[in-house]
Amino acid sequence: MSDPLATVPLSAVRVFEAAARLGSFTRAAGELGMTQAAVSWQVKALERRLDQALFRRLPREVTLTAAGERLYRAASEAITALRTAIADITDQGAGVLTISALQTFATQWLAARLGAFQVANPDVAVRLSSESRMIDLMRGDADVGIRSSRHGQWPGLEAIYLFPTAQTVLATPQALAGLGPSPEPGDLMGLERVGSEEEWALWFAAAGVADCPDSIATGIRITGDSQVLEVAAAMANGTMAIGSPVMFAADIAAGRLVQPFPIVFGEGAYWLAYPADRRRNRKIAAFRTWLLDQVRADPAARLELARREVVSDVS
Repeated sequence: MSDPLATVPLSAVRVFEAAARLGSFTRAAGELGMTQAAVSWQVKALERRLDQALFRRLPREVTLTAAGERLYRAASEAITALRTAIADITDQGAGVLTISALQTFATQWLAARLGAFQVANPDVAVRLSSESRMIDLMRGDADVGIRSSRHGQWPGLEAIYLFPTAQTVLATPQALAGLGPSPEPGDLMGLERVGSEEEWALWFAAAGVADCPDSIATGIRITGDSQVLEVAAAMANGTMAIGSPVMFAADIAAGRLVQPFPIVFGEGAYWLAYPADRRRNRKIAAFRTWLLDQVRADPAARLELARREVVSDVS
């Protein structure tokens, strides 16, 4: 069987990918350093080779045909993979490390520490993006990602275990004072709280408090999209929320928050993830080594790691 790529000029595929991605021959010309006429000619030559239209030419824009959509998906993935591989081989990508992290991890744990990474690696700039969705690291949307999962298994990615995503009750001093001198977990039932009914139910179950859905729901006044928002709301209102004792260790140490009970729940963990074939990339290797050193140096993370080991030994 003959190779269909042998009859297609790859330079035309690159021009097509840029035009499809930008939705404009003119913008593609600017990106590629060509004239608009040259882009149009390359695309027409590719369409002649394939014997079908890839674009619909409209008065002020171009849109992809069904065949164009299919070719664009494949071309985009291939060119992204080539760009990443070439950058890794030549170290051209060493200048910027793009990190995608969950919002709470990014704002509460990682951001304050990144200055130390840049001091230790002055030739690597850092771009930190907090995400509520899981971006595609295989497409090169970021160099590395911080993800949460129980097993840390994603196709094509290497995942390094960091520390557990343990959750517990975090209360303001005002809220704790209202519980009396010797509070019990059941005393929180019906009190004003921040967070989802599901998470509070998990904590009460871990505390051995009898399941009582009506009582759990009664005290919940605010829910948010992230721990950062929920804990901030609890601090502003003098109440309590579900949060990670690692993420909010600084607030606990400063007395702005209190962990009234040692009870935690959750079997997941935070993981550092990146494409397995990029494990030797210089900036990724530097960040991996630095990040693991930061975890080992964090007392709150070490405590949760030790707690998880004890639970694993018991079970």
